[in-house]
This record gives sequence, C-alpha cells and structure tokens, in this order.
Amino acid sequence: MAAMRTARGRGVPDRGAAPRRWSPEIAATLLVIAVGAAEVAVLRLAPPDGRPVISAGLLGGALAALLLFAAVWRRRHTPAREVHHPALPEAGPDGWFGADALEGFPMEELRPLLRAPDAPDLSQLQTAWILVHHGHDAPWICHHLDLPPAAVRLLVDAARQRQ
Repeated sequence: MAAMRTARGRGVPDRGAAPRRWSPEIAATLLVIAVGAAEVAVLRLAPPDGRPVISAGLLGGALAALLLFAAVWRRRHTPAREVHHPALPEAGPDGWFGADALEGFPMEELRPLLRAPDAPDLSQLQTAWILVHHGHDAPWICHHLDLPPAAVRLLVDAARQRQ
C-alpha cells in the first residue's frame, strides 16, 4: 500500500480513490434534464387526443423541477446570516481586564463545584465571570468555555445580584 504525502509532509496510508460527491446543483440539474426527457418520451407515446391533459401534467412537473433547482441554487448562493454577539469593549490602561475585573467573584459559592472530581478550572470560571459582565449569556459561555451549566448559572445569578 503506497503512502500519500500531506501538506505537512506526513505519510498517510492510501485509502484508494475517494468517492466523488455531486453537489446539490449538479443533482438538481440532472433531475431537471431527466424530468424533461421523460416528459418528451411520454408525450410522444401518448395518443393525440390525450396530449393536452398530459402536457398540462408534464408542464406542472417541469415547473416543480425548476422550482427545486431554483431553491437549491438560492440556498447554496445566499450568504449565511451573521449572528450578533455583544461587542467587546476597548482595552483600558490596565489592558482588557482591570484589577477590579474579579471584584465580587462568588468564590465561596463555587468552592463545592471546584472540589468535585470533574471540576472546572478556576481560570475558566474567572473568564466566565468577566464575560458575564461584558454581556454574554449563560448558553454562550457554556458552549464556548465548555463549562457546566450549573456553574455558569451561579455566576450569572451572582452578577445579577451585584447590579
């Protein structure tokens, strides 16, 4: 088995040719072509007196395929919506966090959580405390700092009581 070289120069075992995936646009285009070809074949095989009704049905199928293609194309070419996050404040003379950034930090309430076997790191909890004061909510902090929701909820509640 031959080894491939990666961009960093490490050898990776050859896994054979990777299957080629079709983009949704290609699949939708092929579907429109297949529907069109099927419509022409059905229309040619239909008796002359039934062709108007069959044509109306085939036209509806063609419009549905065209709408499918347009929806796929629009979804792929529309930019993603931006998620609004609170803006970070300008750094002060002491840097981003001043000496008073941890003022009011609820250490006594967090002490039982810090003694648990899978306890969060104190520096992460302090960072979460500062982020709470800068407008981030509990789900955002839990997700980005990988902290337990109970600890973050305790920080958020303590920050609300301080205000």
